[in-house]
Amino acid sequence: MTKANKGMSVFTMTMLTVAAVLSLRNLPTQADFGYSIIFYITAAAICFFVPSALISAELASGWPEDGGVYQWVKQAFGPKWGFVAIFMQWVENLPWFPMVLTFVAAALAYAFDMPGLSDNKYFVFGAIIVTLWLSTWLNFHGIKLSAFLSSSGALFGTVIPGILIILLAIWYFSAGNAPVIRFSPGKLVPALDNFGQLVLLTNMMVALSGMEMSGVHVTEMRNPARQFPKAIFIATGLVIVLSILGALAIALVIPEKNIGLAAGVCQAFDKMFTLFHLNWLTPVVSILLAYGALTMVVTWVLGPSKGMLEVAKEGYLPKYWQQRNRSGMPTRILILQGALSSLLATAVLFMPTINGAFILMAALTAQLYMIMYLLMFAAVIKLRYSQPDKPRPYRIPGGRTGIWIVGGIALLTALAAILVGFIPTADVRAKGAEASFLYIAFLLFGMAFFVTLPLLCYHFYLKKDERKEKAAAPPAR
Repeated sequence: MTKANKGMSVFTMTMLTVAAVLSLRNLPTQADFGYSIIFYITAAAICFFVPSALISAELASGWPEDGGVYQWVKQAFGPKWGFVAIFMQWVENLPWFPMVLTFVAAALAYAFDMPGLSDNKYFVFGAIIVTLWLSTWLNFHGIKLSAFLSSSGALFGTVIPGILIILLAIWYFSAGNAPVIRFSPGKLVPALDNFGQLVLLTNMMVALSGMEMSGVHVTEMRNPARQFPKAIFIATGLVIVLSILGALAIALVIPEKNIGLAAGVCQAFDKMFTLFHLNWLTPVVSILLAYGALTMVVTWVLGPSKGMLEVAKEGYLPKYWQQRNRSGMPTRILILQGALSSLLATAVLFMPTINGAFILMAALTAQLYMIMYLLMFAAVIKLRYSQPDKPRPYRIPGGRTGIWIVGGIALLTALAAILVGFIPTADVRAKGAEASFLYIAFLLFGMAFFVTLPLLCYHFYLKKDERKEKAAAPPAR
């Protein structure tokens, strides 16, 4: 891409980052925490979200080449571990796409004024397949269309509905209504002396992940060194404010027993509109929410795939995967991604419940994602020592002390999230010791398999390279 064609603005990058991180579908789940959601999101922001934002800003401003996480980890630890990092980011998306697209199905059900469809397996499966391949096809048409969809989806499908639900809550209280849960200082801080609360805390951290993903698009900006950090910081503020206030808006207006998790935030909006006799707005907002979720998938369909393209271009994957269309999009990687996600989506048809279809896969992908973060956080510390003079228009303040504080907190948080992730869920524990053992074994096997896979590919590449060098070497006399 020539300089003349570059033009991604701070606003576009901000919205693209919001699209990658914030999903209103999580608000009803977060609302279950009541006032303690302030503690959970604040703790997750301090320990994980803000550090990952600062680290992404420094790495992207210093190494703005295509590839994002792959390039950053490669600079610190070599191409082998760069490959592992980007592969973790790419593979964790495969089951995540069907999970998030179940929300699109629910939103469409409410848009059609047929909420019962959200529990129909065949409708949900059909919606997943159609929207997944629509997201893939849209990315075939270049970064400009993808960026437009992501930014417009974040604005109209996430930010505006998020602000709307907060305003509805303010309207509710201004009319003299009392909150359904009473405030007391003790409700702000939950009891963290049991595993269940620790699992909730780490899950909240995982829910606020994705800040680094927009780094793969940094070269599309006019002045990435200055503009990208600015976009990151604006996005950070939006995500934190909308997450806390949006969850509280639902928690304080709708009784906990009436907050359904399957249909997500659509149900919450429907109940709030009913309170104000504005039911006609439910289909409108549901369409916006569906658009927001769809464009969030559009964002994630392309981001890690561009990183995998860089791996392929450097020869660590077969040449077949280097293929790009006229718009420069890695079409074969995108098609493979869509096919594998579609295969995983069939779990909807065979599992007893739609929510139960992805519980194990969700746990595994969270673990894989944290492995990527471990490498990324370690990379920013390593690069301060191995490449101290490399220009970084944005540097985490405080010199080496500052980088150790920020990077160290992030590293420990990611490691803790991995360890806590092995704790079986309450539903699994209720089924006995055998179910808990199988849960842990599945995670261990899955992590070992998916970490080994890129390492084997890299090993194969080295062997192939050695054979080429031997074949090209002049015969010994």
